[in-house]
Amino acid sequence: MVGTERERRPGIDRRGLLIGAAGAAAATAGYLERDELARWWWRVTGRERPRTDGAVDHPGAEWVAASSANWRRASRPDDYAIDRIVVHVVEGDYGEALQVFRDPLHKAAAHYVVRRDGHVAQTVRELDVAFHSGNRAFNERSVGIEHEGYVDRPGDFTDAMYTASARLAAGICARYGIPVDRGHIVAHSEVPGTDHTDPGPHWDWDRYVGLVRRARAAV
Repeated sequence: MVGTERERRPGIDRRGLLIGAAGAAAATAGYLERDELARWWWRVTGRERPRTDGAVDHPGAEWVAASSANWRRASRPDDYAIDRIVVHVVEGDYGEALQVFRDPLHKAAAHYVVRRDGHVAQTVRELDVAFHSGNRAFNERSVGIEHEGYVDRPGDFTDAMYTASARLAAGICARYGIPVDRGHIVAHSEVPGTDHTDPGPHWDWDRYVGLVRRARAAV
């Protein structure tokens, strides 16, 4: 299940940033890492990728928008490089996951939810930062895939679910050049600082990564 983003960035006063932006850049460039400078420049210029209401990143996915309280607007990978996929299990059913992701009080959402029959819903655009891992840095660098079911019920992880999720993950890996391995496709329980246990001991990682590799080769 998703975890809330533990640390939020302060609000940005765009007018204040725009005034004297060039001087500020010169003064701070020596103290900023390259990726941080890129993120700063994106905020100042206001550049962002085109958006279309209801558009999805994964072909065939159903758009079910999460509450805007459960994610942060961004322009990835221009401002944050994407190099991880985080695998979650809902500890509930598909409908419950979508319900809580639409709840602004929940303060968490994954980018995708995969149903037992293989149906995929997208709730947050990949270019935006979803609050799904409980770790701000991981949220900024990753795409979260939630799966219907319970960690202690291996029968919840169906063939259709594995296949659909693997195709989804393969597309994400292709879009961002993410290696298909266990160092880059990780469990929620492996995110630093998390107290979650999903996807749990019954998730078949060898099968899943193998399916992602085969799907990736076909992309």
